[in-house]
Amino acid sequence: MSGSPASGSPAPSHEPTPAAPVAVPVADSSLAPVELTRRAVVAGVVFGAMFGAANAYLGLRVGMTVATSIPVAVMTVALFRALGGRASIQEANLAQTIGSASTALATGSIFTLPALFLWGLVPSYWQIAGLALLGGLLGISAMIPLRRLLLVRSAKELPYPEGRACAEVLHATTGERASTSAGTWIFRGLLLGAGVKLVLELLRLVPGEVGLALPGLRNAELAMEIAPALIAVGYILGFRQSAIVVSGSVISSLVLIPLITHVGGALTVPLAPEATKLVSQMDAGTIWSRYVRYIGAGAVAAAGIATVVKALPSMAGAFLAVASGWRGSRGESADEAGGRTERDIPGRVVGVVLVGVVGALVVVPGLLGGELSLVQRVVCAVGVGVLGVAFVAVASRIVGLVGVSSQPTSGITLVTLLCIGGVFTLLGWTGPGMKAAVLMVGTVVAIAASKAGDISQDLKTGQLVGATPAVQQVGQYIGAATACWAVAATLLFLGKAYGFGSQELPAPQATLMKTIIEGLMSGSLPKDLVLAGAGLSVGAMLAGVNGLGFAIGVYLPLAAMAPIFVGGVARRLADGWSRKTEEDAEGGPGVLAASGLVAGEGLAGLAVAVLVGGFGYARPKLPLLEAGAGSLAALALVVGLCAFLVRAGRSRP
Repeated sequence: MSGSPASGSPAPSHEPTPAAPVAVPVADSSLAPVELTRRAVVAGVVFGAMFGAANAYLGLRVGMTVATSIPVAVMTVALFRALGGRASIQEANLAQTIGSASTALATGSIFTLPALFLWGLVPSYWQIAGLALLGGLLGISAMIPLRRLLLVRSAKELPYPEGRACAEVLHATTGERASTSAGTWIFRGLLLGAGVKLVLELLRLVPGEVGLALPGLRNAELAMEIAPALIAVGYILGFRQSAIVVSGSVISSLVLIPLITHVGGALTVPLAPEATKLVSQMDAGTIWSRYVRYIGAGAVAAAGIATVVKALPSMAGAFLAVASGWRGSRGESADEAGGRTERDIPGRVVGVVLVGVVGALVVVPGLLGGELSLVQRVVCAVGVGVLGVAFVAVASRIVGLVGVSSQPTSGITLVTLLCIGGVFTLLGWTGPGMKAAVLMVGTVVAIAASKAGDISQDLKTGQLVGATPAVQQVGQYIGAATACWAVAATLLFLGKAYGFGSQELPAPQATLMKTIIEGLMSGSLPKDLVLAGAGLSVGAMLAGVNGLGFAIGVYLPLAAMAPIFVGGVARRLADGWSRKTEEDAEGGPGVLAASGLVAGEGLAGLAVAVLVGGFGYARPKLPLLEAGAGSLAALALVVGLCAFLVRAGRSRP
């Protein structure tokens, strides 16, 4: 996951500790296998567009994304076999390298850009794609000089767990006796996820949500969305992480909202920050909008900033080591450094790309908004260059310890917005166009940091399977240059069909960034509620609970978090029967089936968006089955999805 959860994604529940290195065969560096083939590039681009769209949809629903390297690798192998050929390990590795690029671009984009829609400043297709491309290029180029330091010299310290897991999967699926069951489970999940989504959203046969009001506790409700992707995310996260996420939502739905209802219900004047409406006149949704969302924003902000603060020693060490690495590598040829498997893209190319990214932000008209002067564009570009390179070093090192699932994309974005927004506020640049510019700087930096984490894991996989780093780096550039268009199209289609901030696509991370920017630049943020939320996160972290995962639960409604917990329960059942731990099953059939569910629902959701937004398809307003019968049918779908995941988890890899 990116920010997995995140990736802004929920991270493991305890302080991360380096995983023990896994014994993975390393290919002979003296061999020169064929890597950059046409079919590997096409497979990577196609699967990258597929998972990029799916992750964009998922992130707009619940503020988290899932890692795609392993699913893309397995699907590439399965596709080549279905077409009568056999994928070499190098081709499959290059395909997953290209395909995984889309997730990072989707993560950074959906965490920020929907706020522009909420402000009524709808960006153009070219603007979204341009920002995504520049962020991707910045993340790739700034990470390349770190590769030898982090992946070679610090190999014992930084295991890069997801990169190792992907290498294991590649070795297991590309050999002479490799099993095809893993690919089968992905495609089954994809079809099932798409089918259920179409039943729910296109045909409206059953309700998309079931709920129950608790008697004796006003405005307290139990609710659950019927969502294959969210159940799958819970399965991927595992029982403990999904329990942490849902606990935050339980506090919001069953504690904070009823408490505000009880305390404020006796008031005869509006309770600040609300200016006109009495608390006694509000339902649960209104109370969340007026009060709880600020508490949730404070919780997420505190957890994200704490994550970045904890990473400061890593950042300082990374910069010192990079400087040393540059000095130590001067005049060192690829052969002296280890031959083909230590060959990077030339430093002059990397430098040109980095300068080009910063220069484009200054000279390309309207890229950061049409109201900016030259001086303002220069300030933004310098901010992108400095913060982008800094956070690339942070992300590249953090994922080496705990994986892409735990890289602090939300925290990095928040710190970037606070830095740039603070500078703009001091200079008196506070108009609507200035808020948009601050947000778009955050977009580029968020994508760059997310992209750096992704390429770090991919390069670790390549190191373990004997790939050429320079070829993988070219593949990453190809992935960024193609995925940016798919991500931009997905955002525009979804925004037109559903609207961001809606029940279908609440865009929680972008709504949070919007709230922070507005409050920072106008001075209107309800600080007492924000600080109360920060206190909740601090309490969770002191108790040894992952603050960011808990905080996302506080910020999001229980209906969206409950299916994640259900998926976590299914994971516990599957792991218990098969006697596996959650760490043992990174690339197991259950996780791959869950990845298929995520992709299937995301693609079906995008198809519905195209039909509704592009062709004017009118969906039924009410489900065919309502009341008790509809709820029972919806719950039966949930049981069926869990049974599918448990069966996949119990199957042999």
